[in-house]
Amino acid sequence: MDARLVCSTLLLSLIGATLGSGDDGWSMKVHSEVRGIEGYPVVLPCTFSHPQHSQHSSLQVLWRLGHGVGATVLYRCTSRPGTPTCEPGPQQDQRYRLEGNPREHDLSLRINGATLQDSGRYYCRVEVQGREHVSFEDKMGTRLRVEAPPKILALAVEGSEQSGYTALCRVQGSPLPDVQWLGPDELLEGSLVGPLSQGSATHFHTVSQLRDVEPGQQYTCSASNPLGKEQATLYVLPPRPPMSMTGASPPLLLLLSLSLGAKVLLLVGMGVWVVQGGALQGVSCWAK
Repeated sequence: MDARLVCSTLLLSLIGATLGSGDDGWSMKVHSEVRGIEGYPVVLPCTFSHPQHSQHSSLQVLWRLGHGVGATVLYRCTSRPGTPTCEPGPQQDQRYRLEGNPREHDLSLRINGATLQDSGRYYCRVEVQGREHVSFEDKMGTRLRVEAPPKILALAVEGSEQSGYTALCRVQGSPLPDVQWLGPDELLEGSLVGPLSQGSATHFHTVSQLRDVEPGQQYTCSASNPLGKEQATLYVLPPRPPMSMTGASPPLLLLLSLSLGAKVLLLVGMGVWVVQGGALQGVSCWAK
């Protein structure tokens, strides 16, 4: 793709658009898209202009995730004349706070410790309270994309001597990681069971399987996306000899060794509103 075209597309996304300008001197500006990194704060910009007579009125600010009947109000606060802050309600989730000052026409919202589930479309709204109650809201919203390096959630083997063994590797990340299987000397051919259903909490998960796993061998699951890479290796122990006259064999044992791959956080584009925060969560790995 032409680099100039990529640059132009990015700039359009960063600049945003003036939305719903119009009636009675109102206008509102947001970014069409904002990207964040899992575990770090992210800011959704929103500024507005309004008629001069609303300067001395109480202002109520709302931020919603989604639009219409199914929308969720995430943040609500009230800015009263003569006060420097916008006071949130008593039940307000502390992950959300107003980064801007409504008296300076800035409604920007900060989300602390962004998660993959925070991805979605957000809408900001301002209401001028008084005898002539009026409100204004952007119509297009801001799409938040939360990205995360790969994380191997589970590595296990299923099956029996009779039916054969299959290794399963469950991975999380955004963009959805590419999964490969490695043997001692070669790249092995796995197959995807996922990605799982769209629009759910598991939207960022995928499962890869490797058939015909042999006892006495080791297999490595390697997951990668533009933000980093992670690997986990399992060694499948051969079944022990029968321990009793019944001929029953003990369950297959798994020895998991985890190797943390390089996790390189790439902040893509100038429009990423990222504030320095805590470290990314470590990888968890378990065996059935």
